Amino acid sequence: MGQFRNYHRNIKIRIGQIFLSDMVAGAIFPFIAIYFATYFGSAITGLLLLINVVIGLIVGLYGGYYADIMGRKKLMVIAGLIRMVAFIVMAVANSPLLTSPGLTFVMAVLITASFGLDGPAADAMIIDITKPSERKGVYALIYWSFNLAFAVGGIIGALTFNHYLFELLVIMVITSIAANILVIFFITETMEKKAKPIETNVLKSMFTSYKDVAGDKLFLLFVFAGLLLQSMENQMENYIAIRLNNEMPLQTILGFPFSGVEMVGFLKSENTILVVFLTVFVTRWVAKQKEGPIFLWSIGIFTLGYVGISYFNNIWLLFAFMVLATIGELMRVPIQSDFLASIPTDDKRSSYMAVYGLVFNGSMMISSFFVTLGGIFSSEIMSTLILFCGFISFIVMKHIMGDLKNRRDAQLNED
Repeated sequence: MGQFRNYHRNIKIRIGQIFLSDMVAGAIFPFIAIYFATYFGSAITGLLLLINVVIGLIVGLYGGYYADIMGRKKLMVIAGLIRMVAFIVMAVANSPLLTSPGLTFVMAVLITASFGLDGPAADAMIIDITKPSERKGVYALIYWSFNLAFAVGGIIGALTFNHYLFELLVIMVITSIAANILVIFFITETMEKKAKPIETNVLKSMFTSYKDVAGDKLFLLFVFAGLLLQSMENQMENYIAIRLNNEMPLQTILGFPFSGVEMVGFLKSENTILVVFLTVFVTRWVAKQKEGPIFLWSIGIFTLGYVGISYFNNIWLLFAFMVLATIGELMRVPIQSDFLASIPTDDKRSSYMAVYGLVFNGSMMISSFFVTLGGIFSSEIMSTLILFCGFISFIVMKHIMGDLKNRRDAQLNED
């Protein structure tokens, strides 16, 4: 992180934009499943969240295709404006003048779609302007900023979501405006080749582009394993959030009462605060270890943490298992990000990143489905299913580890 002043200006601006955008997400989305479950019930909420994710996934595929044709910045600007308008409407839909869960859901879909639209472009922009040898540092910094934003957002959301939702959404509107200003006026285009004319038959052209990506079996296995890992973390905002809200008895710490809703916010904040303070330390320690074994150990520790969080209701046990989950996360992310950056080809970076969006969108589909399953099955069965996700991911990553190292090392040699 000490090389920050030497990084490209876009990276510095992107750090600020990530902080603002993810603070918004951290204050709203860990609690949105509880919001919808209150109005629609768990079973319907699971289906609504699934619809939300499917739409985001489809938009993400279009975003990846167009970012390799139109350029990165244009899509980032369009997506940011969509988010801003959606937050304005969402604030109105939860204001003293109106309470509309249906309209709130539509705006949540638009916000998810906007992240799908600009996510591949933003990821490709980082790869455009970094060398393989400096990417670990850049990704560590981005990861740190992302988690700091979620820590701040999670605390704000935990304290305000239940009783001050309208005021919270007004703050989110202001931060989304600030994020748009950074992108529109300070970020520059990074795609070196000139923008191509958009094909008349967009679907056919998209199919051709993604057909090449789909032929990369190593990448697809990497995506699948990452999807299962991310689905466990996403349970905090879906199944685990609803379970704690329904099952966790009111408990006190130092005289302060904790309900399930507050516990969700503070667990998310614990995770992100630990990341903020431990990222540099753990990253340096991991760099001294053997890459393959430490990566696999990280998956095991991460899985154990979320299995515990999905089962227990005691405050202290929940905090302890979140420490485990966070340590596993910190051990895994730098290695996983480094492998990811080395996989895409130069001419289809955004397309690769759009498919990698399956890790987020696909994991949200799984975790949304878990909301519905959680209304049917016991906590024991649900925790076993989460354990199964971690086990399968471990097996897949172990299987492809050698090929991942070879792909990454080949790119480092080119650098």
